[in-house]
Amino acid sequence: MNLSPEDQLRLNVLLAHDLAAIRIDESAMVVHALSPDGEARVTLSPNCRAGQYLKQVRELFSNHALGSPGGYPVFLQRWTRMGQHRDGQLDKLLLLGEPEAVVAVAGAAGLTPELARRVWWLTPDSDTARRMLERDAVVASDIGREIAAFLVDHLAFEDDPMTVITSIRLVLQPGLIAAEVRRRIWSRAIHRNLYYKLGFLEAQPDALPATAAARSVDAADTIASLAGAGNPLAILLRRVLAAEGQAYLAVIEELLEHPTDKFTAAVLFNNLGRYFAGVRHLANETVAVEQLLGTPGRLPATPAPELTMVLEAAPSLRGTIAAVLALSRVDEGFATPILAKTSASGTLLRRKLEPVTQLLRPVLSILRSGPGK
Repeated sequence: MNLSPEDQLRLNVLLAHDLAAIRIDESAMVVHALSPDGEARVTLSPNCRAGQYLKQVRELFSNHALGSPGGYPVFLQRWTRMGQHRDGQLDKLLLLGEPEAVVAVAGAAGLTPELARRVWWLTPDSDTARRMLERDAVVASDIGREIAAFLVDHLAFEDDPMTVITSIRLVLQPGLIAAEVRRRIWSRAIHRNLYYKLGFLEAQPDALPATAAARSVDAADTIASLAGAGNPLAILLRRVLAAEGQAYLAVIEELLEHPTDKFTAAVLFNNLGRYFAGVRHLANETVAVEQLLGTPGRLPATPAPELTMVLEAAPSLRGTIAAVLALSRVDEGFATPILAKTSASGTLLRRKLEPVTQLLRPVLSILRSGPGK
């Protein structure tokens, strides 16, 4: 069965224009189109079942945009078979009236600000927003700031902590939101949902809206000199001892005391290990992380030259150095034996994680105040 004559005429007239995107409202049976001149709409007059009729409409669009009535599934199969990421045809996928095609464009590596603007017109929802803000080109554009504002406004309506963490990580990318908005999100983290802070840890661990005093050490000048020369251990020590590093550790300690669920706990452990990952190659890989954490001051029997250099220049920091190296080995695998067997949250999860947090607390304390204090 063919399209009704009136729809055949109106849709072909529509396609004769320079269209940027097409959206189909299936419940209302209306085609919406975006062009440089504005928006247009065509109310469909089906002459058969709605699903069958919409299939014919999409075949018309696909034939016009791709030269084949097969639509996005066929295009995707051909794309995959050719082993090519045909970013040059992304704009055509937005003319098919197929939601799956819009999702593909939103996540494409070749997404541009103009394509993002079209995608946002087609599907202005949180999932699409998060997908597009993973692209640097979108982040650096006006549409990126519009999308970020949408995510901020909808944070209060998100009930999944992992979704909130991802949203906060994305909107905190440089240039997307104003300082006042950033402070407002942090305020929610303080008074309502602690897991909001995980989003800050993921996005900007060295620029948290929290205050802490830098830790004073005798060898600060020597550490700074070695860091300037490119020593990775000295660079990390300077980072940790600074006020920003101490604020980071304080937030980590707080979140360890108030776990939300096992998924956010895994994010926390991964974040902690990633913060110290720059010296992981200097740590003792033959010793289990639990042993390193449980034996403050334990260092590799044969230290690497970068480690030896810092030890000789700042022997008083031996305990701090050992703590840094131990934490570089931490990740979610450290707590997997517990997390994999529980669906607990809140206070109950905190109790279950005690074997892990009891190892971490003393090591974090060493970095905050030094050994033996």
